[in-house]
Amino acid sequence: MLAVGKTDVEWVRGGLELYLSRLRHYVPFSICELPELKNASSLTEEMIREKEGELVLRSVKPSDEVILLDERGEEYSSVGFASMLEDRISRGRRDIVFVIGGAYGFSGPVYERADGKISLSKMTFSHQMVRTIFAEQLYRAFTIMKGEPYHHQ
Repeated sequence: MLAVGKTDVEWVRGGLELYLSRLRHYVPFSICELPELKNASSLTEEMIREKEGELVLRSVKPSDEVILLDERGEEYSSVGFASMLEDRISRGRRDIVFVIGGAYGFSGPVYERADGKISLSKMTFSHQMVRTIFAEQLYRAFTIMKGEPYHHQ
């Protein structure tokens, strides 16, 4: 997971660490938090998107499969997400990088680089909370793939 900014809210960090520790039983997983921009208050929203976009693009390898967490992305049920993830994993040896943008979203070049977009909800969540919510959904997806009892239908 690649995210703009730090997770500094203690209870959000605790939830994120819980699901990261659970996820690592299934797959090598890490989170890279890109530094927030300095003097961002003097920049326009477009300038912020562009500068954050440059950081994102420098952080992914050409071989990575880049999936943006984006409000305009495809929505999945938990079972549907698990199926999509399992399909992507089975297709190749590329690392999948899920990217969580900053408050103003992604720049054009980041959208162009993306191999896909998913939306967690039509609702908007803080960029810190999205990390924990998404980590839980990743964990849930792996338990679904393995037929474990965490997810109930």
